[in-house]
Amino acid sequence: MKKNLIFILTALTLAVIILSGCVAETQSNVFSDGGTEAADNYFVNKENGQTAEGETNNGTDKDTNDDNINDEYDILIVSETNGLNVRKGPSTSYSSLGTLDKGDMVSFEGKEGNWYKTVYKQQEAYVSVSYCALAKFEKGSQQIENIISVGKSLLGYPYVWGSERYLYSNGTLNKNFKQGEFDCSALTQYAYYIGAGIKLDVTTRTQVLQGNEVELSDLKRGDLMFFTNSSRYYNTGIERVGHVAIYLGNNYILHTASDHAVIEEISTTRWNYFITAKRFI
Repeated sequence: MKKNLIFILTALTLAVIILSGCVAETQSNVFSDGGTEAADNYFVNKENGQTAEGETNNGTDKDTNDDNINDEYDILIVSETNGLNVRKGPSTSYSSLGTLDKGDMVSFEGKEGNWYKTVYKQQEAYVSVSYCALAKFEKGSQQIENIISVGKSLLGYPYVWGSERYLYSNGTLNKNFKQGEFDCSALTQYAYYIGAGIKLDVTTRTQVLQGNEVELSDLKRGDLMFFTNSSRYYNTGIERVGHVAIYLGNNYILHTASDHAVIEEISTTRWNYFITAKRFI
């Protein structure tokens, strides 16, 4: 079942059209501008007959077994509930590595029984099929997918303001870097360098000076999106920049902000904070 929802954001005189698709009560928005991305770039595939973590289901995963789908699309797991445990193994007997809120996404790495396999905090992890759906995002270039793959491996790591960067501003390795500690610009720097060898600077206000500016109508997977925030909203110039995220498509971003690294939908509030986007590949 699909629904279409159109709303207009007036901030910065930008028009953003959001198309939403819904299957089994899971909703996603699809960013579009003049047909930039088609609505069928997103789907959710909900298994049937599940009401509790680990219960038996009679559904199939035919969509994810299609080689053409896997080559063309990045498949992600979508949480359909708040507080979904991400476990170390495919059973409720395994301890939890963290939780997902409704709408949060993690990578799809396969399925074992009634559990989807994923990566969380750079570890093998599992979530119950009973509380999840699957989504697809149209892939970009191999470099873009490498960057996003690195970013997805960092999901769940706690936000650490002012964390040590993987690279110093001069591009050399930082021996004080601590794996698992990222703020927003530290995460983008790490993902871009490890994934594609691209050296970003150390803060949002210096990263925004790099790359090539992208019009909102041309926004693509892998672009960096820069935002202001409540404390910097009335600043001017680069001092207004306070946050950065990796755009995934379909109105979703991969970033870390205030709690932990996450894939989530761009909210109306965050769109009102949007400043610019930059492309590096």
